[in-house]
Amino acid sequence: MVLTVALVGQAIVGFAPAANAHPHVWATVRSEIVFGPDRKMTGIKHAWTFDEFYSAMAVQGLDSNGDGTYAKEELAPLAKVNVESLNEFDYFTFVRKAGEEAFLPLKGPEDYWVEYDGTAITLHFTLPLKTPLDPGAKGVTVDVYDPSFFVAFGFAEKEAVKIAGSTQGCAVKVEEPDPESAETAKALSEAFFSQLGPNSNYGSQFAQTATVTCGAK
Repeated sequence: MVLTVALVGQAIVGFAPAANAHPHVWATVRSEIVFGPDRKMTGIKHAWTFDEFYSAMAVQGLDSNGDGTYAKEELAPLAKVNVESLNEFDYFTFVRKAGEEAFLPLKGPEDYWVEYDGTAITLHFTLPLKTPLDPGAKGVTVDVYDPSFFVAFGFAEKEAVKIAGSTQGCAVKVEEPDPESAETAKALSEAFFSQLGPNSNYGSQFAQTATVTCGAK
């Protein structure tokens, strides 16, 4: 049984107690901000590690040779269906110039694959920017979140966001969301989330924001 990250809202709900409110799936995010030789930001390389419960369901039926392990080749169909489905959700990745409302357009995912360590699956993929840019002193922000808050994304506690490539004078920092927002969400019922429209952006208030800046060379 292949369960995609993008369709997890439909697939996993049958396994979760009805009384439980959002989120239903948890993912730990590690990202690299990729730079080219001209010190322009070219994309984001993601590694998303999903919770044990979701991971166990996602790998069901994928051990094709029955040896008790999951080779990269066996997990390739899971990786493919995930990244293809995530296109509809903008890959849960939202990039923009600091202080601006418009999101920067992204290309389709590259170098995608899934690994399973016996406990959790990790989805790896790279999202190139359609137009590379110099973040400058004002910076570029990167948010990873599910607008519906069915999946809770959070950066890892250590080495959550790193910079790769030509990075002289560039740095990245992660800002935490308002803690009161998370407490408010805990008190909301599943009925509240079921009434959210398709264009809801409720999950954005729980997002951690990575800000990339580049000063003088």
